[in-house]
Amino acid sequence: MKIKEIQDEIVDEFSMFDDWMERYEYIIELGKKLPLIKEEYKTENNIIKGCQSKVWLQGEQTDDKIVFTADSDAILTKGIIAILIRTFSNQKASDILEADLGFIDEIGLKEHLSPTRANGLVSMIKNIKMYALAFNAKN
Repeated sequence: MKIKEIQDEIVDEFSMFDDWMERYEYIIELGKKLPLIKEEYKTENNIIKGCQSKVWLQGEQTDDKIVFTADSDAILTKGIIAILIRTFSNQKASDILEADLGFIDEIGLKEHLSPTRANGLVSMIKNIKMYALAFNAKN
């Protein structure tokens, strides 16, 4: 699936909920399905700076695609990174770098997060893009 198709799917899923309490619950559920990072990668180097909670992100290049795994010590944050991983994992670095992130505004995520969590979201995206930049430079 292409990034845009995944984003559209996420927007559709979020539109099924009437209020933000239901959406928060859904985000938490998504976090429970997160492809977890191996314990050996839960290092200081893989912690995303700028997040209120601890979030670890690991990216590995498999063929021409990047596969991301992550974890967090907070259930909501785990759900947020799960949305991003669902969107960007198993995608080409160049596609990640070119991706439009308007779907985040479409689902209203940033505006319904506390300022520190919203900053964390921006940091998560930045880290994913940095992985893509690094792997893109290798190719």
